[in-house]
Amino acid sequence: MKKKKKVSKVDKKKILKKKTVKKKTKVVKKKTLVKKTPKKKQVKKVVKKTKEATKFVEPKLPPQSDKKVNNRIINPAHYQAKKVKKFLEIKTIKEKKVKKIFNTKDHVVYPTHGVGQVIDIEKREVVGQKLEMYVIEFVRDKLILRVPVEKAKSLNLRKVAKPSKIQTVLKILSQKPKIKRTMWSRRAQEYDLKINSGDIEQIAEVVRDLNRANNQIEQSYSERQLFELSYDRFLREVIAGLKITEENAIKKVDKILGRDKLKNAPSLLN
Repeated sequence: MKKKKKVSKVDKKKILKKKTVKKKTKVVKKKTLVKKTPKKKQVKKVVKKTKEATKFVEPKLPPQSDKKVNNRIINPAHYQAKKVKKFLEIKTIKEKKVKKIFNTKDHVVYPTHGVGQVIDIEKREVVGQKLEMYVIEFVRDKLILRVPVEKAKSLNLRKVAKPSKIQTVLKILSQKPKIKRTMWSRRAQEYDLKINSGDIEQIAEVVRDLNRANNQIEQSYSERQLFELSYDRFLREVIAGLKITEENAIKKVDKILGRDKLKNAPSLLN
């Protein structure tokens, strides 16, 4: 029995040694696993990305072709036949349809030229488009002007005032003149703007303010010029609106202004 116990002790020692060795190996393996943490892996990945970002990657250019347009080589990747055809095709001429305000033989007022007559409405091609244009004749200035139909409103082209409006405007001439106590240069600018506005009421105000009747101070050269211009513009519209002769129109206007009694008064329209 004693022998058996000895053998068993030795065996037990060996078994214990083996177990301790196995435990150590396991512990070592665990330590090595702990060293390889996922954080280090993440850091490595980030470093790789930054390195890749710093690298300059040259873009791959498609091969050049022998196709030429306007003596220039065009890359097939960027070449679009449809777009080129659109540019090469001749554009179809479109005609804009705009409502006509005036007809031929109508008397109209253009702000900077006064009363004129529409001789014709012609069609012209301008920048690939067909436009209708009023052909206006100004007999007084010996001028022919062409105005597009679509721009007639924006240019303040209007019909001659009706007889009822002319009768009310004639009352402005009988009022007392309103002369401001300012420098003549400023007043001259205001009168010029009123004359070129094309408004018959404003033109009548200039005629009233610059009129010099019996026993009044003589006008300066610049005052007389502005008066003659406003008088002429106003008289032309009276003739066209009331459809009367020039002589009758002069008598009517001069009577209201008190110029009919002037001796040897120069004719403004000649």
